[in-house]
Amino acid sequence: MRFQKNELAVVTIEDMGSDGFGIGKVDGFALFVKDAVVGDRVEARIVKSKKNYAYARLEKVIEPSPFRVEPKCPCHRQCGGCQLQALSYEKQLGFKQDKIRNSLIRIGGFVPEEVDRWMEPIIGMEDPFRYRNKAQYPVGRDREGNVVAGFYAGRTHSIIANTDCLLGPVENEAVMERVLEYMRENDVSAYDETDGTGLVRHVLIRKGFASGEIMVCLVINKKMTDMSDESSHFLPRQDRLLRKLAGIEGMSSISVSIQTERTNVIMGKEIHTIWGKDCITDTIRARDMERPGWPYTGRELTFHISPLSFYQVNPVQTEKLYSLALEYVGLTGQETVWDLYCGIGTISLFLADRAKQVYGVEIVPQAIADARENAVRNGISNAEFFVGKAEEVLAQVPEGDGAGRHPDVVVVDPPRKGCDADCLAAILEAGPERVVYVSCDPATLARDLRVLCDGGYAVERVRGVDQFGMTVHIETVVLLSNRE
Repeated sequence: MRFQKNELAVVTIEDMGSDGFGIGKVDGFALFVKDAVVGDRVEARIVKSKKNYAYARLEKVIEPSPFRVEPKCPCHRQCGGCQLQALSYEKQLGFKQDKIRNSLIRIGGFVPEEVDRWMEPIIGMEDPFRYRNKAQYPVGRDREGNVVAGFYAGRTHSIIANTDCLLGPVENEAVMERVLEYMRENDVSAYDETDGTGLVRHVLIRKGFASGEIMVCLVINKKMTDMSDESSHFLPRQDRLLRKLAGIEGMSSISVSIQTERTNVIMGKEIHTIWGKDCITDTIRARDMERPGWPYTGRELTFHISPLSFYQVNPVQTEKLYSLALEYVGLTGQETVWDLYCGIGTISLFLADRAKQVYGVEIVPQAIADARENAVRNGISNAEFFVGKAEEVLAQVPEGDGAGRHPDVVVVDPPRKGCDADCLAAILEAGPERVVYVSCDPATLARDLRVLCDGGYAVERVRGVDQFGMTVHIETVVLLSNRE
């Protein structure tokens, strides 16, 4: 059989895919149903049909799953951000644990019994809402021409108007309402992707959860050559916006990012502070993974965060994530550690307190500049940072180097695409005793672990940390040891 587009089907959801779609079968024909959760019996409308499967959208829940909950956000179905909000949080954690396990088996080719021996219980959140310290709101116009901001509908660039995302802090709503109010009152144009016109493209908001400091950065479609010599204003009646935003408690930094390219890249490389400080601060502390209540141990580290800084978006879970990595590394104070894809040095400085020497590598020069400043700010002298590709910098370190730079431990925390093949080759060539891999994508993690294991390493421990409640995403920490 084959369903036709717009045809209705009744199906029981028996599983969930890695993208959060509910999966069920009708006479052996697989249906992938958005917004359905495992255990639901639903009526779904076919939106795309293939030879052996079809995609469908949820029309009606006939019999709700025991795991179905009432979503808190009224926009959860339209918005592309929270794929799992209708699923109980306990079941979300089970879904993510299975996602890691299935990736290791199906993509990495590891034996299920081995994977079950490695895997430890996922580390969940006490409250899976209001946890994000960063939000990027696209700005545009609705069908009536009104200026709106919110988030993109799934797999589109259609803006779902919503200034209060329940994953972000409550201050975000006040920021966005005041930005939109300023734009409407002063006839400030919103960016139009179709023709590249309009001024305000996005609004970035960051909050230091420990410091309470708030940063706002407006991404604008305006070249420096468009500005008059008499004015330093990047925005029409700029002072009116600044007065509105400065009244929000915690406001510390307001800036603009120049982005005139026709691209999906949100931030431009050129940042100009127009009020307050260039950066905000936040702190990370080590936690004792073995003791109940997650007590803090070790020093408190302070980081300066700019609009372009990479910084984990969930501060509470970040402390658990990095503490887990620190536990897996198992430092005694005698090791030389290389932190590849180090960003602004968060993991590097976390490790430095218990290592002999830490070297961080990152291809982004500004990130390395931030990492060096963060080391000085925290009084850490045994961390050194290099600009360059991880594989190229690591390959320059000969075994038995007189400067003691040969790695005893390598830590990698790559972007979603995983490690470059050359980086994995450089790690195998260097042959550290242990590798700790921090990953935000189980699929690329499994692929890279297969390469490392084929090259002489063995997986010892695997544990997920839920950094992204209500979404399908999951962070994973893996410990590998050198068999040779």
